[in-house]
Amino acid sequence: PLGLTPAPGYTTFRPPVSASMQHRSPAAATASGAASTAAAMEPGVGGVEPAVTLDQVPRWSDPDQRLYTPSSSSATAEAADGGSEPAASAFLSFSDPLTGDDGGAAGGGCAGASRFPVDHEINSRIYLWRGHPWNMEVDAVVNSTNESLDEAHSSPGLHAAAGSGLAEECATLGGCRTGMAKMTNAYDLPARKVIHTVGPKYAVKYHTAAENALSHCYRSCLELLIENGLESIAMGCIYTEAKNYPREPAAHVAIRTVRRFLEKQKGKIAGVIFCITSSSDTEIYKRLLPLYFPRDKQEEETAVSKLPADVGDENGETVIDERKIRIRPLPAGAADRTVATAPLDLPLESGLASRSTFKLDSYLDPSFMSLIKDPDLRRKEQWGKSSQAQKRFNYARLLGYGDIGFPPLSAAEEYSLHSRYLAKANSLNLSEIAEMKIIYRGGVDSEGRPVMVVVGAHFLLRCLDLERFVLHVVKEFEPLIQKPYTIVYLHSAASLQPQPDLGFMKRIQQILGRKHQRNLHGIYILHPTLGLRTAILGMQLLIDGEVWKKVVYVDRLVQLFRYVPREQLTIPDFVFQ
Repeated sequence: PLGLTPAPGYTTFRPPVSASMQHRSPAAATASGAASTAAAMEPGVGGVEPAVTLDQVPRWSDPDQRLYTPSSSSATAEAADGGSEPAASAFLSFSDPLTGDDGGAAGGGCAGASRFPVDHEINSRIYLWRGHPWNMEVDAVVNSTNESLDEAHSSPGLHAAAGSGLAEECATLGGCRTGMAKMTNAYDLPARKVIHTVGPKYAVKYHTAAENALSHCYRSCLELLIENGLESIAMGCIYTEAKNYPREPAAHVAIRTVRRFLEKQKGKIAGVIFCITSSSDTEIYKRLLPLYFPRDKQEEETAVSKLPADVGDENGETVIDERKIRIRPLPAGAADRTVATAPLDLPLESGLASRSTFKLDSYLDPSFMSLIKDPDLRRKEQWGKSSQAQKRFNYARLLGYGDIGFPPLSAAEEYSLHSRYLAKANSLNLSEIAEMKIIYRGGVDSEGRPVMVVVGAHFLLRCLDLERFVLHVVKEFEPLIQKPYTIVYLHSAASLQPQPDLGFMKRIQQILGRKHQRNLHGIYILHPTLGLRTAILGMQLLIDGEVWKKVVYVDRLVQLFRYVPREQLTIPDFVFQ
């Protein structure tokens, strides 16, 4: 049956089994060699599938688990056997629409430095199995459920295999919050315990929150395993179709969270089994496991360029720079001030006065004064910048480029401006702007980066509320600019419509902020005209060379498909014409 058939190329490997793994299934414990393996592959009497012990599951570090073989003869033999293993090129061409691979530049972070080096001790604890966890004779299996822990929303087949006692115990737990985990007995299962966890619902707008909640699910299960003195765990895919979590991004989260946890607790865990039940999940896990659990230097070096740009912190959670607390070094003389104020003899009843003094001192500290400017002084500085910018760019208006003389913004001002626009955009219904299809989300480019499509001919300046359009742009770009992404601009027939000037483009760029400038990989412009080339040259010289020097002109659709595959784009008919 599908639940017990290993992926092609798997062999049985027998590591030492701890006493805690041998407490059930005496028949399986006494069987050995090929006999036990054959027994695990055959359905049991009466349709009941036999238990599968840990020593019957292939380790990830086994030579037979390689996605590619060093010799072409072995690959040819495998193809002759009808195997469905992907070739080496399948491993090298990984693409992830939400994590964003920057093709070795942003993806690797720093050339030659692996964030997940080869660790044979960790690899020996990782197993990959095609089948349900409920048949595994391990210390604990993981059940993906909802907040109520009810049977209807649990992983398929669990309650039927465990018996009615499991549902009765779940009803006494009082539910479980998203990202957390609770443990029950396993009843009729071959395992000792069942760990129940609640995966998050997914929405692109809350991608980071869902990613961190899913990471916390896996970490909570592993922590609960250790707290109860258990050593082996079988984990299915915690995400569910009902909660709309994309499979491949979820697999990234699962694998990297387990890797980070084992880096700290590998001495307390004997085995982690990734149980997969579909061919698509099998392909994903076998393609992504070498990125986080490389088995040799070749896989480690390949993973440097193929890992996503953001692989999380030391726990595998996504890092959000804007939410970090900025801690500046103590200013010169701070230690002297502390020593000088220490000998002051204050009465015990002056607690209120001491609290007020501490608050006042904190505001007088230069570390805080640098963050708190006098509004009048800040406004005067802005006027000065505006005056200088107006004198510098007056000639741009004469060339028809519009008003680009407003001053540049600091990083804090850009962040504040972007936050205000995003908050307002999320509070409004901008469906009439979205229906115009001026900008919309595409698929991914050839390197796996998400694509935003802009159709110039749909930009009807005469009947468009520019302020609402800017809000729509901020709302649509927000999920993409967090990581490397690409813009495809279709200029076909756009010259027939009046287009916005450079001042408008500069304003949008300021609102999107520096994260947009940093993570933008490239702008592919299809069917550019001489006027557009001139305008972009003006933006390179007068607005921001860093962004607009990323422009790539494409004269034909065939050339565009070299950068972005055809199936990843929704292109209007008039563009083909």
